[in-house]
Amino acid sequence: MEPLDGYVIADFSSGIAGAYCTKLLADAGAEVIKVEAPEGDRLRNWSASNTDIPPGADGALFGFLAGSKRSVVADIGSAGADDAGEIDFLNELLAGADAVVWSRGSRVTEHPLFAPEAILRRHPHLTVTTITPFGLSGPWQSLPATEFTLQAWSGGIIGLGRGAPDRAPVFVGGQVGEWLAGAYAAAGTLASRSRTVRTGVGELVDLSMLETQILTLTYYSVAFHESLGRLMRPGRGLMVPGVATAKDGLVAVGCGTAQQWFDLCAMVGHPEWIDESAPFSISGKAADLASEISPWFAAHTVDEIRDVATAFRIPNSLVVNGEDIAGTEHYAARGSFVPNPREGYTQPGPPYRLGTEPPRTPAPAPRLDEHRERYRTAAHRAPKLESAGTPDELPLSGVRVLDMTAFWAGPSCAHLLAMLGAEVIHLESTTRPDGARMIAGVPITEDQWWERSPIFSSLNTNKKSVTVDFRSDSGIEVLHRLIRHCDVVIENYTPRVLEQIGLDYGKVRALREDVIMVRMPGFGLDGPWRDNPAFAYIIEDASGITWLTGHPDQNPVEPYCFGDSNAGLHAVNAVLLALENRRRTGAGMLVEAAMADAATNVAAEQVIEYSAYGKLLMREGNRGPAAAPQNLYRTTDADEYGGNDSWVAVAVADDEQWLGLREAIGRPEWAMEPELTTARGRRLHHDLIDKYLGAWCAQRGAGEVVEILWGAGVPVAKVMQPHRVAELPQLESRAFYEYVEHPVNPTVRHSTVPFTLSNGPERWHLRHAPLLGEHNREVLTELGFTESEIAALESDGIIGHAPAMRNSTGRQR
Repeated sequence: MEPLDGYVIADFSSGIAGAYCTKLLADAGAEVIKVEAPEGDRLRNWSASNTDIPPGADGALFGFLAGSKRSVVADIGSAGADDAGEIDFLNELLAGADAVVWSRGSRVTEHPLFAPEAILRRHPHLTVTTITPFGLSGPWQSLPATEFTLQAWSGGIIGLGRGAPDRAPVFVGGQVGEWLAGAYAAAGTLASRSRTVRTGVGELVDLSMLETQILTLTYYSVAFHESLGRLMRPGRGLMVPGVATAKDGLVAVGCGTAQQWFDLCAMVGHPEWIDESAPFSISGKAADLASEISPWFAAHTVDEIRDVATAFRIPNSLVVNGEDIAGTEHYAARGSFVPNPREGYTQPGPPYRLGTEPPRTPAPAPRLDEHRERYRTAAHRAPKLESAGTPDELPLSGVRVLDMTAFWAGPSCAHLLAMLGAEVIHLESTTRPDGARMIAGVPITEDQWWERSPIFSSLNTNKKSVTVDFRSDSGIEVLHRLIRHCDVVIENYTPRVLEQIGLDYGKVRALREDVIMVRMPGFGLDGPWRDNPAFAYIIEDASGITWLTGHPDQNPVEPYCFGDSNAGLHAVNAVLLALENRRRTGAGMLVEAAMADAATNVAAEQVIEYSAYGKLLMREGNRGPAAAPQNLYRTTDADEYGGNDSWVAVAVADDEQWLGLREAIGRPEWAMEPELTTARGRRLHHDLIDKYLGAWCAQRGAGEVVEILWGAGVPVAKVMQPHRVAELPQLESRAFYEYVEHPVNPTVRHSTVPFTLSNGPERWHLRHAPLLGEHNREVLTELGFTESEIAALESDGIIGHAPAMRNSTGRQR
């Protein structure tokens, strides 16, 4: 039995985000009924390489996203349609469903009876999950947007200083915002499920794609700036070495810690660059040395560089793309890519592995209206019973999680669980605190410097902190008792770490039979790369997202963000599915949520396009497959540093928007060419449009450009500095940021969750991030330790409240 067997979802969505949300749910056993217009979902005719889809055939991406779903056609609003009969049919469908996934873009969802609030009023048992650019409330709720303009509003284009300063910044390629929104929508749906199954009371899950991108494409910039009065990475610049040119191709090598930087200095033959007295940050301190580092890379092959970097334990990767990813040794050994069940082209396997049995093969995607008879004849199931219950506590109340993770990916998974009501115990040790405490660049001469990281604070609110050094027998005993009292155990070490202390799934299950153990290694529990260190940028390199990011005449640029946040998000979905499975069966489960598997799913379009059509998707700077024109244009504004790094993002997604744009800019002669009224023509003449539209924007401030073009129905945005996004009125209206008090740090704004739940909570942050070891006594007492035993553990250094003395490199003294 799959975790979601018997869970029925009416899919009223259009586009990648809704399709990926329902794919994750269908792959877990849900019955997903895709409601389409007579012409079919637009993804049936979509190809990112502009390959023509023959009549009656479906695009390859649709074939991947719609696997195991059912299709029915509902014809509302077209000439001769029986609207009354179709409305009755859809209401019957909804009466037998558990959830609806909804987005704009079809005649069904534009009908007032099938607006989200109207659906929930008529069917109060349903979870209604909506996916919209800005959310269903707030002053921007009805304004046009694309993923590209949302990246600009989110701060995700400037991000962590992405792009060379002498060029326009670059957005993250591959339509990642759509995929990330879909994964968050699935998590919101499953979280609501865990509550509605107790009460029978449905709710509205209102997801904002803008808020999703803030959480996944930026790095808690608002809290960082407000807390420390500076930026994590001021200015823009390319990471060094980052993606480098080797003798025979591209290779990626990166430094996320001081020790990795020192090792890189030794690797390239410059140990004199090592300065242990200087604080390290991830701001690319090697940039000034780029000209001296590049020749070393150019003199060696990719394999040589990777071999020596791996020996130094410096994160490194191939820079893969749609042509070569499936054949790399690691993915081939793990069977990470599988044939499409109908057409045979290559597509990713699941983004996580639930249990020890191989995942089931999804059924082929449905043909248009293939399941008409099943759903149009006699009612396919009795309507769901509507309970008179009332909403209860948070969705995950009563679930206890042991969070054995560090940095971003693992803590972000446990953080969302904590925000949803789980009791989360964040496990550190005084000899190895969470690395997120160390990356703020706070000197160790400051009092309680280890408590001052805004990154740690942003990732760990609502959690408790326990410190345990489990290198000793006493520490192992504490760890074992913790596991016995937890429903979920999450860890993101490389696989060898837990093996060295004998704490594999078999041992954990022996401690608690129904435990859910979530392992989040970078590259999985097996395969040639299993022990490779994996930071966000390495996962981006190894999944193909780096390949699609950057200007076409330069090496690709690492996004330096989503590899971690995406992994944590997919792990949340896996945890929620495992909890649902345990609710039904009483059984625990091993969950393998490898960062690379999550990333290759989000990057699926590349391998699908290449294997289905022989087309290799390439980076195009700030152009993209879904809109033309699409680009960044400089404005007259000075940026906040006195420079001219001020841009607007414009993306014309359809012909009607083009007509609106040319009217808004005064119908200039160049824009009136008939060829430009079609997407094909605009794409062919993109350089011409960029020249003239860029000149028009260059005479205006960003605010004026946005006012004119948005007023004409054209998707447009300011390219925001990420630490300024809390000032956006849309986010203020939706209370996306909440002020959080802290005993050591100033009260600053922390981001919340990119969806609202109509049954609450009204406030997400209930408790500040814990001080190191703050809850040692509370938790250990609950585990049965006596006061004298706790005192002995502290005396022996097994538990504590401050890091063991370290120098500025992070090395222990």
